[in-house]
Amino acid sequence: MAIREGLLALLSRGPRYGYQLRTEFEASTGAIWPLNIGQVYTTLSRLERDGLVTGGEQDAQGRVVYTITEAGRAEMERWLGTPVAQSDRPRDELVIKLAMAVAARADVRPVIRAQRTATMRTLQELTRARRASDREPARRLVLDSLIFQAEAEQRWLDHCEAVLAASTRTQETPEAPPADPGASPHEEF
Repeated sequence: MAIREGLLALLSRGPRYGYQLRTEFEASTGAIWPLNIGQVYTTLSRLERDGLVTGGEQDAQGRVVYTITEAGRAEMERWLGTPVAQSDRPRDELVIKLAMAVAARADVRPVIRAQRTATMRTLQELTRARRASDREPARRLVLDSLIFQAEAEQRWLDHCEAVLAASTRTQETPEAPPADPGASPHEEF
């Protein structure tokens, strides 16, 4: 998710200043994506430059309140209506790690066990956080997504283990002796 579109979504609810946007962004995403306040103001400057928001005058505390423009609303609607392609998501370091471990002919079992333990711990933490967020639908949805991803990772690790075990068994099974070249194929039965 682009930060700019997230800020536009928050601004669609009404004018906000930078720190407010940062706080609401983190609350809405279950604090899994912390934002640097400098990043928020840099993004707001770009949004203003692109005509998607307007900045007002500074208030007594020196805060500038930003308001979404019609072009900003149109951009937010376009973003909300566009599916996220699998290729738009970051690379999965775990997949790369396991693939490289297999390519290096390393013992992958300890890697899988360590990841399974870490994923289970994460799953437990997410489940506790999910129970505590029943009254916050945006945060609940984020946590549900993370829980489903962790559960899928556990299933994928089980699959990796099964594939690697089957591969090891296949490699350890001695090959059948070569057939007698003079025998007909039907004589083997």
